[in-house]
Amino acid sequence: MEQLKGQPRLPKFAAPKRYDIRLKPDLTACKFAGLVAIDLDIVSETKFIVLNAAELSIIAGTVSFTPKESSQVFEPCKVDLVEEDEILVLEFRQKLPIGFGVLVIGFEGTLNDKMKGFYRSKYEINGEEKNMAVTQFEPADARRCFPCWDEPACKATFTITLDVPSELVALSNMPIIDEKVDGPTKTVFYQESPIMSTYLVAVVVGLFDYLEDHTSDGIKVRVYTQVGKEKQGKFALDVAVKTLELYKEYFAVPYPLPKLDMITIPDFAAGAMENYGLVTYREAALLYDEQNSAAAHKLNVAIAVAHELAHQWFGNLVTMEWWTHLWLNEGFATWVSYLATDSLFPEWKVWMQFLEESIDGLRLDGLAESHPIEVEVNHAGEIDEIFDAISYCKGAAVIRMLHSYLGAECFQKSLAAYIKKHACSNAKTEDLWASLEEGSGEPVNRLMNLWTKQKGYPVVSVKIKDEKLEFEQMQFLSNGTQGDGQWIVPITFCFGSYEACKNFLLQERSSSINLDGVSSWIKINVDQTGFYRVKYDEDLAAKLRFAIESKMLSPTDRLGILDDSYALCMARQLPLTSLLTLISAYREELEYTVLSNLISAAYVAVMQAVNSSDRSGYESLLRVYRETDLSEEKTRVLGSLASCRDPNIVLEVLNFLLSPEFSSFERAKEVEEFFSTRTKPTMARTLKQSIERVQINAQWVQSVQNEEHLPETVQELAHRKN
Repeated sequence: MEQLKGQPRLPKFAAPKRYDIRLKPDLTACKFAGLVAIDLDIVSETKFIVLNAAELSIIAGTVSFTPKESSQVFEPCKVDLVEEDEILVLEFRQKLPIGFGVLVIGFEGTLNDKMKGFYRSKYEINGEEKNMAVTQFEPADARRCFPCWDEPACKATFTITLDVPSELVALSNMPIIDEKVDGPTKTVFYQESPIMSTYLVAVVVGLFDYLEDHTSDGIKVRVYTQVGKEKQGKFALDVAVKTLELYKEYFAVPYPLPKLDMITIPDFAAGAMENYGLVTYREAALLYDEQNSAAAHKLNVAIAVAHELAHQWFGNLVTMEWWTHLWLNEGFATWVSYLATDSLFPEWKVWMQFLEESIDGLRLDGLAESHPIEVEVNHAGEIDEIFDAISYCKGAAVIRMLHSYLGAECFQKSLAAYIKKHACSNAKTEDLWASLEEGSGEPVNRLMNLWTKQKGYPVVSVKIKDEKLEFEQMQFLSNGTQGDGQWIVPITFCFGSYEACKNFLLQERSSSINLDGVSSWIKINVDQTGFYRVKYDEDLAAKLRFAIESKMLSPTDRLGILDDSYALCMARQLPLTSLLTLISAYREELEYTVLSNLISAAYVAVMQAVNSSDRSGYESLLRVYRETDLSEEKTRVLGSLASCRDPNIVLEVLNFLLSPEFSSFERAKEVEEFFSTRTKPTMARTLKQSIERVQINAQWVQSVQNEEHLPETVQELAHRKN
């Protein structure tokens, strides 16, 4: 038995085929009881059955295994719940016969308050506080609700039965097929599910209102809300119905289930969870109040719904083989949610917001403490650490880059073939590349492995020499050092107009192409579809500034140029004077997203009224900065201070920004010492990334302090602004 402990994954003695689960939650005592019957295929001779279980009590005398072709009942001689490994080890006196059989286990547990497993969430009805029962199983918490093979590749069908108070609504993945009321309690029976992974099983029990609609092919779609809030679910309901129709065409596979429920949960750790047929959301991610919600919130709701519904195909129907391929789930769903939202609401120009998310990925992936898109996960305990901007934002960005390179039609057809081939099964990253390579004839596997299996990304330096445009790639690191990574980079560029575009693969460290007499501005990485940064020589940069001032570039390209220059400046690859000169080209910028990366508007207005004889607004903002404990508020203040028209105040602001009150090596050391005795494995990488960011800021401040001609440049730009 000892050799079964301490293993990262379950042994392969047995494979689950079907679960019959009965749960009885007690919402007053916050406990639950359950019984699970699992159809198993014993694939090799063994005296052991090992499955996952955590924070459960196994009821004595309830565990047995009965082979299908025999009346003999095997009862374990030892039942060992190994909490540190979250496994249940059943030892039998004799070897179990190879073939099919049924494993039965009775168990009890607590409806916890940790927002994972089978947990309780509080809500109010007529001023009275009540408990609801909710499940959240991704990544590895189904084991906290019932003993199971809690790994994504261990797919099976599920039949759920719930014993609940008669007055409550009880939901699961599948439609209700029967309901029997016995006084204050009712037993609810659900249709058997298709094959799926344990992390997608879901149960919700409580009091709710709902709205309902149907797709053109009869799929019932409902939005469940807290009592009295159902009207706020109308927009999400409309988006869901339209998105199901869109995905049915895009993936060339119908929605696999007979219904789709979406429900808001008051206490919810994630933004949303794609449980098959029963998607759970934080209230803010699903509800939209036509009278009071901000317009930007409408976009967020649409993207959240489109993201979770994409998972019904890409994640639920075709599931990652193991958590190493998490990006396959999250990166793809993030990208396709923007594709769907853009199709439904083209006037929203959602790719601009997508670029903002890509920038989040670039900033995180520029750290030495980043990680590849594909992280080798050895143990379930490591999973939470990789749910970050790399999985979501970089994953989505490289999918978009590949989509742009292969072309929309080729990509869609190859994707549909991939889903058809791996439906009701599991897949690895390489399986997706194989389908796309087969459909396109391009070296997709070789190209994309460089983007998913190594961390980081390149900065592509561009210059003109001898009538040629020369490209050189080098790994970009925000700390200013040079990495040794190398990629196959899909380069796109236009010159003088978006009508004149070219593309090629930069497969070596450097390459060049003939300019054929081109003398106008040149923009590399058209519309920022590539996941890399660009560094221009001074001549090219000057022409781009002219293109920005002349409104010749798209908003996405204007934002991309700005962010690349800022990142290069922070990495000490570009002087601050160059960045400030670039910023001056945005004097007449009107695009909100570009502006929001330049200045947050209220504080700017205050600073524009400040001068040497009336410093009150400036001093008030400094007081806000020093007294607030909200990091977003500090960021807003810092982003506005240089908006003053008085060059003397601007110089004072610059000195403040370069003071230790901004970032310093001492701050980095302070953070490091604080966490030296408080670090948990799940936060180790995030902590290292945070410390590295502080060090990068401190290095940049130190570099700027030593920069020549900076005061003169600041004064010149301030006068020019006047």
